[in-house]
Amino acid sequence: MGNQILFFLCLLLLPSVTHAQELPLPEQYVVIDSIWGDLDKDGIAELVVACDMPLDTVYDYVSNPRDLRIFKQVNGQWELWTHSEQVLLGSQDGGMMGDPLAGMEIVKGILIISQNGGSSWKWGFTDKYRFQNGAFYLIGYTSSTGHPCYYWEDIDFNLSTGKVNLQKEYYSCEGGDQEEGKIEKETFRQKGILITLQNRREQEVNFVSPKYGIEVYMH
Repeated sequence: MGNQILFFLCLLLLPSVTHAQELPLPEQYVVIDSIWGDLDKDGIAELVVACDMPLDTVYDYVSNPRDLRIFKQVNGQWELWTHSEQVLLGSQDGGMMGDPLAGMEIVKGILIISQNGGSSWKWGFTDKYRFQNGAFYLIGYTSSTGHPCYYWEDIDFNLSTGKVNLQKEYYSCEGGDQEEGKIEKETFRQKGILITLQNRREQEVNFVSPKYGIEVYMH
């Protein structure tokens, strides 16, 4: 099949699949995770696959870039529906924590992808994508970032409505014990941000909260 090789996935959990099927992937791709569920509400489950692509050297360590591939069932076979190389972080982009991929799931037709990483400073975020208007749009974003002795910042951003819930809690570790400090909490609107699977990281997305002037960065 040209530059493609066949990977075999035994999808025993799929109600409509009773035997292993051939899944076409580019050469040297390695499947690291897969889930299934109905993403376009047609009553037929799609297959979502996270893949390591061939190794790429990033700064002083080696990390596999990743590709998210979504397959549809056509005449009993899996065919590529869409894919994106911008959704998943590289295999070692979690810093000291290594692999950043924390999990994928499909809930009520929404594709949910969680990633995290860090060392003493830790971060984690979850993207929620919904198929609408012919594409997968980012409709929800949550994140938690911080350090036990400085602050912890939690963001819940509904991109469909523009509603942002933001909380930043400050801490101090003077004397060896962690002490809670002030809490900055606000809700505001941030509209006009359209992100899809295909352009997830084309540009940096950041904005400033109106009340406390907190700079919000989307991972």
